Amino acid sequence: MMAFAKTQDKVLGEVLYTGKHPTGVEVFVLPKKGYRQTDAMFVTRYGSIDSEFEVTGGGRVIKIPDGTAHFLEHKMFEEPDGNVFDKFSVLGANANAYTGFGLTSYLFSATSNFTESLGVLLRFVQNPYFTAENVAKEQGIIAQEIRMYEDNPQARVFYNLLGCLYHNCPVKKDIAGTVESISQIDEHVLYDAYNTFYHPSNMFLFVAGDIQPEQVAKCMDDSLRDIPPLPGGIRRIFGEEPDAIVSDYAEQKLSVSLPLFMLGFKDTDMQPKGVDMLKKSIETEILLEMMFGKGSALYAALYEQGLINDTFETDYTCHERYAFSTLEGESKDPAKVRAMVAQALAHTGFCEAEFTRAKNVIWGRCIRAFNSTGDIAHRFVSWYASGVNYLDFYNAYAKVSLEDVVRRFSKHFNDRNMALSVILPMD
Repeated sequence: MMAFAKTQDKVLGEVLYTGKHPTGVEVFVLPKKGYRQTDAMFVTRYGSIDSEFEVTGGGRVIKIPDGTAHFLEHKMFEEPDGNVFDKFSVLGANANAYTGFGLTSYLFSATSNFTESLGVLLRFVQNPYFTAENVAKEQGIIAQEIRMYEDNPQARVFYNLLGCLYHNCPVKKDIAGTVESISQIDEHVLYDAYNTFYHPSNMFLFVAGDIQPEQVAKCMDDSLRDIPPLPGGIRRIFGEEPDAIVSDYAEQKLSVSLPLFMLGFKDTDMQPKGVDMLKKSIETEILLEMMFGKGSALYAALYEQGLINDTFETDYTCHERYAFSTLEGESKDPAKVRAMVAQALAHTGFCEAEFTRAKNVIWGRCIRAFNSTGDIAHRFVSWYASGVNYLDFYNAYAKVSLEDVVRRFSKHFNDRNMALSVILPMD
């Protein structure tokens, strides 16, 4: 049976078992004794940005239509004898899947019949069923979904912002693709993508709950099939992305009662990897809390003037190929919000007390995540897809100083890399 290495986080006391199945799938088990719910995520390092690639040694560069990863995720749930969701439902498990920019995740949560549900998860992801007929049918379904999101204010304010920030990086493209791009997808395209990115060597499994690694290993032995190794690794092909943004403003009119806005900062410091990338993310989250959190002077001023409401929030998205910070919400005057943010950035000073408060907030969020098997599963998976073990969080967090945060501020938050996307009400 597969061997596991055991590591323990000395601060949180969490134990993680790490192994590698003979098929090549990496395995992570985080036991949570006494928890009723167990969550599992089976993940491939394949997302919407992976549209051009080569299996090294094969000599063939493959370019596939935008939206293929998302299309493939949809099709994986269909089997010759029905729909996989029905199998999970019979077992009392809640299953789902999602496609991101850099990964595709298949997941379920269960309070009973966990190993049976895990077997269903592992088996269906290994058995694609694509035909000309079922692909054509799915094209119509996804085309309707795309048209729906073309009129979705939250989706448009986000992608319009990415269009302002990025010239060539495929992160600016809708994960679902376009109606035109998905019309070019057939069963051969799907099998090309599947056979490359759904190879066990490109996948990993994360399980959190009242479960032991031996139970997971046995289920994998019973459910996974041997697949010949890829002749080489996967080389993803991306265009060069300049530091400068494309535009500092985008505007669209849709059916909203109050204007939506998203203010974004393009990150051009793309050198850190691994734990250093995690540390950079923590520094940025601390800055967002210090400058724009509910305890900040700017938040109070914006709120008191009626320029933001309870929908206001901040976020930082970090990947090896792209990264950006966002501020979003509803506002009667998005341009005034931008002006006040720019003024605050020009006159920002940082003190040790405020840094300590914000740093404690970020640590509190991390601790709370470990109280939920679902939350920690999503955090672990999203980071590990970028080569980071989330249990390294405290090691990175402890190294962050006020000086680090000040340096990070000077690199990331400036007018040159800032853009505003606005959705205005229809006339």
